[in-house]
Amino acid sequence: MNGSLLSRGPSSGVLRRGSLSVRVSWPSILLGGALTGLAAAVTVLSLTVGDFTVGAGEVVEALTGRAGTMVTHVVVEMRLPRVLTATGVGAALALSGSLLQRLARNPLVSPDIIGVSAGATTAAVLAIVVFGGTTLTVTVGSLVGAVCAVSLLYLLSYRRGVVGNRMILVGIALSAMAGSVTSYLLTRTELSSAQRAMVWITGSLANREWPHAITIWAALALLAPIAFMLSRSLALLQLGDDMATALGSRVQVARAALVFTSAALAAMAASVAGPVSFVALVAPQIVRRLLGAGPAGLFPTMVCGAVLVACSDLIARTAFGGAELPVGVITGILGAPYLLYLLTRRNRAGRGG
Repeated sequence: MNGSLLSRGPSSGVLRRGSLSVRVSWPSILLGGALTGLAAAVTVLSLTVGDFTVGAGEVVEALTGRAGTMVTHVVVEMRLPRVLTATGVGAALALSGSLLQRLARNPLVSPDIIGVSAGATTAAVLAIVVFGGTTLTVTVGSLVGAVCAVSLLYLLSYRRGVVGNRMILVGIALSAMAGSVTSYLLTRTELSSAQRAMVWITGSLANREWPHAITIWAALALLAPIAFMLSRSLALLQLGDDMATALGSRVQVARAALVFTSAALAAMAASVAGPVSFVALVAPQIVRRLLGAGPAGLFPTMVCGAVLVACSDLIARTAFGGAELPVGVITGILGAPYLLYLLTRRNRAGRGG
């Protein structure tokens, strides 16, 4: 049966194919398309700019296998895996942050703040110090650390349901605890391992290769569809537990699935780039303000995160001459003022502490 589109208003419609119907938001689709174009432009720019300048035509030749050995190596083996890792990390973090913020109904909630990133960081540093920090051990360590952190978060903040403010307070405590363990590990290891771990903790995309890009995009291919399938449950949970239950949602199961999906996304991003700060906090809020009233769409939020990290990495790699900064430094510089703005705005509204 052919699909059909039923209009429901100037900003939304319903796409039907047989018994399946999907609600579509035109502003979200348009914004997602515009951001996708911007992400493509930043990707092309990242492939051309650097210590070894490559023209756009040479990039095309390198991607099609018609360029010289040097150009092909620079574009295909050095820059392309890095920019793909950057966009994948940004998309994963933004999606993770959007799920948490909508679930908690609080714009200040993100994996950075509630301990998920800190747990992944502690486990990854342990993998670097003890097991040498291969891609596999860091990935597994980050995932295990994030799952342990979110399990503790869920256990300690649960009391007749999980409340956003309680989640934030427990998460801050978990972040402090995990940070202390990380600091202890760094003081008890060799200098070379500690230096490597410190670069990773800051959030860096330097020397990223194809295994890193494949890892993060494989994780997105698995976890993003799960997040989209859970979006209906997420929308119901935003109405409140009683209303969601009345509408047929299994509230606690849906909430746990959303929290653990968000944690897995943040952990996989951290496993390949370290804890890149503030992207999960800022990207959903940018999209929400661009779309106006209502929650931020998941797809444009993902693309917005990809653009943020790719742009930040481009700045970190090229804006300071021969000195390359970790991408986490740039995202921190850009994101910290926005966090202060959110805190000030909530205090003025009478909802802050």
